[in-house]
Amino acid sequence: MTERAVVLAVIGAGPAGLAAALAAAARGVRVVLVDSAPGAGGQYYRQPADALGARRPQALHHQWRTWERLREGLTAHVDAGRITHLSDHQVWCVERLSAGFEVHALVGTRQEDSVAVRTDGVLLATGAYEKVLPFPGWTLPGVVTAGGAQAMLKGGLVLPGRKAVVAGTGPLLLPVATGLAAAGAQVVGLVESADPRDFARRARALGGRPAKLVEAAGYAVRLMSRRVPVMARHVVLEAHGPDRLEAVTVARLDAAGRAVTGSERRLPCDTLAVGHGLLPHSDLAEGLGCRLDGPNVHVDDEQRTDVPGIWAAGEATGVGGAALSLAEGHLAGRSAAARLLGAAPDLRGRAAPVRARARQRSFAAELDGAYAAPVRWEELVTDATVVCRCEEVTAGEVRDAVGSLGAGDLRTVKLLTRAGMGWCQGRVCEPGVAGVAGCELVPAKRSLARPVPLGALAAPPPGAVPPEGPAPPPG
Repeated sequence: MTERAVVLAVIGAGPAGLAAALAAAARGVRVVLVDSAPGAGGQYYRQPADALGARRPQALHHQWRTWERLREGLTAHVDAGRITHLSDHQVWCVERLSAGFEVHALVGTRQEDSVAVRTDGVLLATGAYEKVLPFPGWTLPGVVTAGGAQAMLKGGLVLPGRKAVVAGTGPLLLPVATGLAAAGAQVVGLVESADPRDFARRARALGGRPAKLVEAAGYAVRLMSRRVPVMARHVVLEAHGPDRLEAVTVARLDAAGRAVTGSERRLPCDTLAVGHGLLPHSDLAEGLGCRLDGPNVHVDDEQRTDVPGIWAAGEATGVGGAALSLAEGHLAGRSAAARLLGAAPDLRGRAAPVRARARQRSFAAELDGAYAAPVRWEELVTDATVVCRCEEVTAGEVRDAVGSLGAGDLRTVKLLTRAGMGWCQGRVCEPGVAGVAGCELVPAKRSLARPVPLGALAAPPPGAVPPEGPAPPPG
């Protein structure tokens, strides 16, 4: 009889998931790569659809050679039967079985049907999602997230508008503003709330990653060449327009994080791309009972969670960029292969990704300290501002729940106002609601990682995918 293949499910086909899948497959594990997108790459390496006929997709990316190596490696392993790539699969739950796990995913354009993947281990490379803090007018058509604007450009080769303001805080704003300007949009302002002095105070630590500094300098040069005004230590006070975005008002921040009276400027625009950093996607990990360190999935030096058989890598364990995700994914894939096969850990070639992980984590921590939302942003949110879009809950209702009804935590605010009970289950509004309420931001526990039709929950258990087969030869 042939020996049954050991199967590892890698959830997410961004940099971390791809690196993990290639490392595990090369060491003799059958990998099922499950991802919600039509193609591999994640947000970082998002590709335009083939039907669009993009002639130079590399113009929308940097580190294109790294992407080519990942893509070629994935193709080779898929052709050899070592990796099964399940695209357009939205994972909504990972179930722990008496032996192994079952990954449940919605498929199809309407996402009404669910399939299951039976695995021996699971590697979570679920990435991160954008944090956007509310302000008056942020629900107007024409206001998009910074990552959303980038996704439209990379994946659809379309501009969200012709005259754009890019605002908020974080390293994502630079490539978004540069990309929009290069694609033909008039970027009338890059509004960054971070203080340049915070970067100066971290100069020694940030200087340890010269490649990143060169990358940032390249963005700055391109913005200057296109005459894009960069407004550091500024914030968007309000977005204006009767039916859709027509302009934004920005103002300078003082040392205490308050808008300086008299510094207001009105910038006409039809697009506002705004973001305040990223938050790890930890729903699946939390549903499995994995420990979290704040918002991050806790892992050890092998990228193992505290739940046996579960690994995590990339932004889910802490936002730090593509280079960190690649290093963590490679280490997680190696570890998963060795543990699932019962082999001794393969130490050859491990030192380089371990060093890269340490450097990138240190750099990410310094950046996280430099890029910070205005400390008093919630004071700019008027009572009439909607803070929970799904349930149309205003900041005034949240403040009333705290001041008049005695709510002292995010869960109680949710019960009293319905903030966070809508379609997104608080994923979008939690930071804003917590800030306005003055409550600690504690990630909500969600048993399902995404909305699921009742028909999928009530249906008989689906068959396992893929069918069992002999173990593929390594490499």
